[in-house]
Amino acid sequence: MANCSSSTLLKQADGVIWHGGAVVYSVAAYSAGIVGIFHSNWLINIAAMFLLTHAMTIAAYMIHECGHNLVFKSIRHNASLGRFLSWLCGSAYGTYEDMRYKHFRHHVDVDDVVWFDYEKFFEDHPQVLRITQALEWFYIPAHDLIMHFIMVFTSFIIPQRRNQRRRNVIVIVMRASIFVTVAVLFPMAALLYSIAYMMMITVLRFMDSLQHDYAYNLTLFDFDKPPRKGDFAWEQEHTYSNPHSLNHEWVNWLTLNFGFHNAHHDDMNVPWYRLPEKHRELFGDDPAAVIPFSSQLKIFHKQRVQRIVYNDELESPIGKDFLLAAQKAEVSGGNAASFLTSF
Repeated sequence: MANCSSSTLLKQADGVIWHGGAVVYSVAAYSAGIVGIFHSNWLINIAAMFLLTHAMTIAAYMIHECGHNLVFKSIRHNASLGRFLSWLCGSAYGTYEDMRYKHFRHHVDVDDVVWFDYEKFFEDHPQVLRITQALEWFYIPAHDLIMHFIMVFTSFIIPQRRNQRRRNVIVIVMRASIFVTVAVLFPMAALLYSIAYMMMITVLRFMDSLQHDYAYNLTLFDFDKPPRKGDFAWEQEHTYSNPHSLNHEWVNWLTLNFGFHNAHHDDMNVPWYRLPEKHRELFGDDPAAVIPFSSQLKIFHKQRVQRIVYNDELESPIGKDFLLAAQKAEVSGGNAASFLTSF
């Protein structure tokens, strides 16, 4: 019988603790959260909603780890885990392979490679933009909900993915049937799940919004040679780290160290639990190398409407100037970027 021990399956021997712990936590917390939102006690409902939010967030970041083949040695095993986790965080409508492909293009092209031109969409639909801006003022992630709507109906909206329609319909029917049934029989549970889902979206975009200063390019389905491909110095100059804390490392585990983004882009083969060490190799403990959490919060709050679409009146520094401006909370940041939306 073949040896299938964790040491032969996992890419790193200590991954059984770190990756295994993250997956077990995500599944257990998701299960407890689902049970808790059906409870009759409203305090348990609220606690379960936050637990569910964090479970889905960890699942999303573990999909990112799988996408980089950092959990298992085998691409097939990473893909299987990634597909499973995509059901937990509501991204199973499209394929895991599409998520992975788009993200690798982001790294290889040194660009924000997309298909959906949301600025043109808002320009063509000004009423939708006004509604989006109004909802975002109330901290409702309407811009990202548009992106996730496209994700749900991906094979009907993106021409290049029409061949996925059968699978897409099956997932829509399955998830919609469950949600509608819950909404009819247990409307409070459906509401709490919806809020948890929107909070997960908010966490993901909060982390993504300041990690690069370059605009998106509509090249996802193009195959021309990217002009910045292989320019690692440029990549580092235009990539920024936004950890929650440099003094209390454990706090960054809440988002699987995703804030150490320069370290991730310097070496994509470093798993999440070694990113702080990699960051220290690059920058030491210098606070000038990161965007402080207080500035992140100010930008998120003050620019929540502004950052939906580009505004010519707002200065857009790049490179070192962007980092300095972000540290002073003087940039708008990006919006609607997520590893889960593969377009």
